[in-house]
Amino acid sequence: MEDLWAEHGWWAYPLVFVWTFFEGETVVLVGGAAARVFGTPDPFLLFLVAWWGSFLGDQCWFFVGRRWGRPFVAKRPKLAARVERALKLLDRYGVLFILSFRFLYGIRNVASVAIGLSPMSWGKFAFWNFLAAALWSASFVAGGYFLGALLGPKGVAIALACVVLAAVVGVLFRHWWKRGATALSAREGTSPGA
Repeated sequence: MEDLWAEHGWWAYPLVFVWTFFEGETVVLVGGAAARVFGTPDPFLLFLVAWWGSFLGDQCWFFVGRRWGRPFVAKRPKLAARVERALKLLDRYGVLFILSFRFLYGIRNVASVAIGLSPMSWGKFAFWNFLAAALWSASFVAGGYFLGALLGPKGVAIALACVVLAAVVGVLFRHWWKRGATALSAREGTSPGA
């Protein structure tokens, strides 16, 4: 495992960037733990990559909310309920919500779309989002780093294997679930989700 990280640890950076663009907690924690145990990836570079991935991802989703707005959300009922919840939290807590939504399960993926629907300016969101992404990235890299110290090399290797296994199982389950829903709706003569 140590040789693998030493030879191919640079792959962590593009992976972390892409993953944090969309979500990211798990990969940043595992990367931080690997940095502690195997010496790679570099924790400071990991922090920077996660920071920018998270920041740019949320700016992109803000743009989606601002550009396509309510019609985009209305076509997605599950998203609409979560967006409304995020908007209520934004109304109630303002900037504090922007600084903390990455730490709130079920809100992180929709918060930026919701904020794009609000009257908040792009510049104000960009400023607070930039600070929030740094706070989030630093806390998860540090958390992973200290978790690596606690688990040791074998524990980190097991955790990494579990993350990969969970991702594969999740993709397969989702494929299986959609396939079953499509087959069931075809037998009943309806479209999936109708």
